[in-house]
Amino acid sequence: MQIVWHGQSYFQIEARHNKSEHTLIVIDPFSEEIGLRVPKLQADVLLITHQHYDHNNVKTVSGTPFLIDGPGEYEIKKVFIQGIPAWHDQKQGKERGSNTIYTIEAEEMKICHLGDLGQKELTGEQLEKIGDVDILMIPVGGVYTISAKEALEIMSQLEPRITIPMHYQLPKLKIKLDTRAIAKGGKEDLSSLNGVDKFLKSLGIKSMEPLSKLSIKSKDISPEEAKIILLRP
Repeated sequence: MQIVWHGQSYFQIEARHNKSEHTLIVIDPFSEEIGLRVPKLQADVLLITHQHYDHNNVKTVSGTPFLIDGPGEYEIKKVFIQGIPAWHDQKQGKERGSNTIYTIEAEEMKICHLGDLGQKELTGEQLEKIGDVDILMIPVGGVYTISAKEALEIMSQLEPRITIPMHYQLPKLKIKLDTRAIAKGGKEDLSSLNGVDKFLKSLGIKSMEPLSKLSIKSKDISPEEAKIILLRP
């Protein structure tokens, strides 16, 4: 399996089933309005966690992907995907609406992408549906999602083998837009997101060299050792 991060919550996953068969999965493509370069990707499956412009740029993904934009269970091209309902805020969606957590099972591994989770903790029902997690993609920048401190609490609930932080400040991510319309699918002000250093510091990590991509097999995952992996967009 190969995992590439393009910034924010935008991931590209290639699940290989054999030498000639694979499935391309894209999660949360963003709009060029946020200041980051928008890659032109192809996908077999396109996952959208919620309808905000920094997560739902469907038109930039080519091919004829199977679009999933909410809760449910799906099996596409030997990949099992589950969408689990969650909230984008701490008031059951009253401020910023709903969010979908996705679990992706392929190559004998389970990935969990939390989207723009705003809950300080996961409910018992959510935890039961998510189950054991090999690779967790978690927002850590605060500002409309969980903070670095809250991310640690979520990690303690899920106990993933590998954690990849996402949705934090990047050098070119510099926009200031009207936040009042967010709950209606409008614009987020991402200019005050925290950097990933705050998350790493909370784990006692002074610095970490990011990878351009993560290439991994199930045999590479240790059940005894939890790892943090930083990806470079």
